[in-house]
Amino acid sequence: MAHDGVKHDYHLVNPSHYPLLGSIAATVMLMGVVVGMKGLFGIPKGNWIMAIGGLAGVLYTMLGWWMQVTKEANQGDHTPVVSIGLRYGMILFIASEVMFFVAWFWIFFEMALFSGHRVLTPEVGNFEGVAEAWKTWPPKGIELVPAFHLPLINTLTLLLSGTTVTWAHHALQQGDRKSAKIGLFLTILLGVLFTSIQAYEYHHILTEKLFYSEEAANAGLYGSSFFMATGFHGFHVLIGTIFLTVCFLRLLGGGFSPKQHFGFEAAAWYWHFVDVVWLFLFAFIYVIFGTTN
Repeated sequence: MAHDGVKHDYHLVNPSHYPLLGSIAATVMLMGVVVGMKGLFGIPKGNWIMAIGGLAGVLYTMLGWWMQVTKEANQGDHTPVVSIGLRYGMILFIASEVMFFVAWFWIFFEMALFSGHRVLTPEVGNFEGVAEAWKTWPPKGIELVPAFHLPLINTLTLLLSGTTVTWAHHALQQGDRKSAKIGLFLTILLGVLFTSIQAYEYHHILTEKLFYSEEAANAGLYGSSFFMATGFHGFHVLIGTIFLTVCFLRLLGGGFSPKQHFGFEAAAWYWHFVDVVWLFLFAFIYVIFGTTN
């Protein structure tokens, strides 16, 4: 058994109730969402009490668990060996997120290439037929979001936020905490701006019913794939903004040092990942496949 006389580079975490509590809360939240949408177990549709209770449990778990990890970091438990493990974990997490978005792109490309009435078989050797299929996606008769209006503004917003978070990271490495705070604060503001613009765009789509056309075949498929891809990305921007806000509060409280600031580094990695995903979304969904037929 380990005792005070044993010195090693590994961090043996204390027993915690957060993993079990978080799992139970997430299960209750998801069941509550299903009950609220469908109405099951004799519970009427529209009853969101379970979902709200589960969400409160998830938020409590996130707050408590992350505060515990932050306390461990401030105590020096995150040794160089532990930091390497944390970096590997973050890299694998981002890799799993990449595959998550690959699935949505796959769905969109599948419908874009094989949704036409002329292409009813999976043979990809029929280049002429594939070319015709491209001409039928997006479906004819629906009004789309202009790529070079709000989407372009959001693209420039995220690209600028990528530069500000890099500036903040570099300043922190150089020990310039004032510049790090300014750069991180600007990044958070740009993240909020992106979310606000996307919310306005969604409001415009839903009120004007851009993707709703009874005359256009597969109009519903296009709308579903659009909202799933861009909506999940918007959710990731929101999570990334919260991540950066926590880092900003830690920075204001005296946390992080030029040599030990993995929490900030992980947030910066995640934010750059969000930037790159948006560039692919803008290029393919808004520009290449976003022209009205």
